[in-house]
Amino acid sequence: MNKGVVSKILLILAGAGVSACGLLGLGGNKGGDQGELVGVPGREGWVMTIPFGMVPIPSGTFHMGQADEDPASTQINFNKQVTIGSFFMDDTEITNNEYRQFTNFFLVDNGSIEGFETVDAETFRQKYYPDTAAWVRDFAHHMGDPIQDYYYWHPGYDDYPVVGVNWDAAVFFGQWRTAYLNDYRKSVGDFPMPAFRLPSEAEWEYAARGGRDMAKYPWGNPYIRNSKGCMLANFKPGRGNFYDDGFAYSSPVQSYFPNDYGLYDMSGNVSEWCLDDFNPASVPTVWDLNPQYIDPRTNPESAKYNPRVPPKKVVRGGSWKDVAYYLETGTRTYEFKDSTRAYIGFRCALTHLGRSSGQEF
Repeated sequence: MNKGVVSKILLILAGAGVSACGLLGLGGNKGGDQGELVGVPGREGWVMTIPFGMVPIPSGTFHMGQADEDPASTQINFNKQVTIGSFFMDDTEITNNEYRQFTNFFLVDNGSIEGFETVDAETFRQKYYPDTAAWVRDFAHHMGDPIQDYYYWHPGYDDYPVVGVNWDAAVFFGQWRTAYLNDYRKSVGDFPMPAFRLPSEAEWEYAARGGRDMAKYPWGNPYIRNSKGCMLANFKPGRGNFYDDGFAYSSPVQSYFPNDYGLYDMSGNVSEWCLDDFNPASVPTVWDLNPQYIDPRTNPESAKYNPRVPPKKVVRGGSWKDVAYYLETGTRTYEFKDSTRAYIGFRCALTHLGRSSGQEF
């Protein structure tokens, strides 16, 4: 019989004051365990639930790297077999309205969570509020004022992905989201959930492929239109026919078909921040199990830390303003972590704790 099951039986019998084959008596130690190692009672009942708005990504192995272009020529993204543990990921990019719940918590509700270090309203506006001016600043000679004025706050854009947030803002959003959920779980006596965070670059690519190893795009290979001639993502077709996919700028989330994991817009719409630092040679450098590249030059805890080196973070997926090459699952690019762009958003991931039952997937 399983050791854990035996322990539970002994604890139940001890609580009832019953002797089981002489192992437990009416006297015994204060805890009723007769000095035996039976574990700490009262910790049963943990269930790894699927957070709202997320989908489970099963563990597996895939070939990370360029799936179609010539990596031998570019020498930037050779294929490498990588194993990824199971996790959860937001089925869409974080929307304006979801991000507004975050901003309203600090700027409207003046909320606080026990154990979570909050920030004052002015600091929040400077560091974490979406930079709507990016719509004008990012593109030379562009009439971006109308979308700058309405994109974030107007209800007509509620279901569009939030943009104009830098890497630090995306990370802080995940920290707040974790504290917000676990504050509620604590109030009802549940164990805390693991932390919401940005996905690693390897997790992002693995999830984008949707279980299709070596797939050029999340929907497979090799085209960007379906059999009816409709575009399969929001990007920049041709030499500038932005509206050929149905949207001049970004599109509402879930406007296109999801991949086989149920994830929307893993290619196109807006590019997405990842957890990793960018290095063009990081793929052959990192470990082949749940890899994450951390640049020692930009890590204050490293002996090689150099404050003059600007931190670069991985950006994946391509956006509404990018050509099809950037939509490929293996294409890598970056942005400086303090940059706010009109075409970069994010989605969260969450680590699966313990062994999966298999039913989630």
